[in-house]
Amino acid sequence: MSAGPSRPQDALRWLASGPSLEELQAAYPEEWRVVSERLRRASSGGPEELRAVVAEAREPAQESPGRRRPARELVGEEARRQMLLHAVKRVSFQVETGVTEGPVRFNALNGRVAQRLFFRRGLERRPVSMGAYRVVWPLLTQRRYLMPLVRPMGIYCFYSSALVARLATLIADRSCLEIAAGDGTLSQFLTERGVDVTATDDHSWEHAIDYPQHVLKQDAKAALRAHAPQVVLCSWPPPGNPFERAVFTTPSVQLYVAIGTNEHGSGNWADYAAQQGFDMTHDHELSRLVLPHEQDNVVLVFRRRSDERREPDRDQVDLDGQP
Repeated sequence: MSAGPSRPQDALRWLASGPSLEELQAAYPEEWRVVSERLRRASSGGPEELRAVVAEAREPAQESPGRRRPARELVGEEARRQMLLHAVKRVSFQVETGVTEGPVRFNALNGRVAQRLFFRRGLERRPVSMGAYRVVWPLLTQRRYLMPLVRPMGIYCFYSSALVARLATLIADRSCLEIAAGDGTLSQFLTERGVDVTATDDHSWEHAIDYPQHVLKQDAKAALRAHAPQVVLCSWPPPGNPFERAVFTTPSVQLYVAIGTNEHGSGNWADYAAQQGFDMTHDHELSRLVLPHEQDNVVLVFRRRSDERREPDRDQVDLDGQP
């Protein structure tokens, strides 16, 4: 089947180490031929077929209920899945940046301006001024490079100072939990505004994220049980994730805010539709305060139907985050 590690147990360990597409192609040439054909069919099958490929690539190889699958079968399936995921990401990157050959890099001017607009230092994000964004962002000739370059480091969006201020007002004095918090940027911004917020993450992205101490190592379900929050935040929950449904079944939760994009890019939209205890609103005003705008950002606000307490008036905060 392959030129990879001969023992299935060794092969699975190697696959878990995150090999590159080139390494996978060299180790499993037969599996790559299968993947190539799958991609060829998907490219001519329209949007639904492409979405099916993306969904297929997100699910790791697993044992079948009631049947122990041969280890070699699991190895082949996992190798194909990883190659498919690499290939889809590579094509998406090329489409998004417009660069099909060679490295993608900002030139000196674009890089310097983007750094000052979005970051404090290194990859530490800053709350972005909407005024500065409106003036500077359209002037960057390489702006389409930004998100493809930072996404592999766990950065899926930037938060404007206006958004942080609106969220702080919305949360008010209630206890707040951020689940799947990544590097904890949003919680840090809210803490700086006096919000009582706890950031949690399962730390599964240690290969890309240097988790700060304030991001507790807890998966979402455990965090909801442990903290019993009144408000829950989640920024860019993975598409079709299994943990958001626990938000809707946690009795203490009065408000849930999910920041992301359309139903194919983030969140468990099936669970959003299936839950019965919350009213869901696509808040267009908050959505336009998530940056950059080209991503089709979406902020969904879920309010528990039995919670009749009046929330603060968001109009008390102006668009640059000043009360």
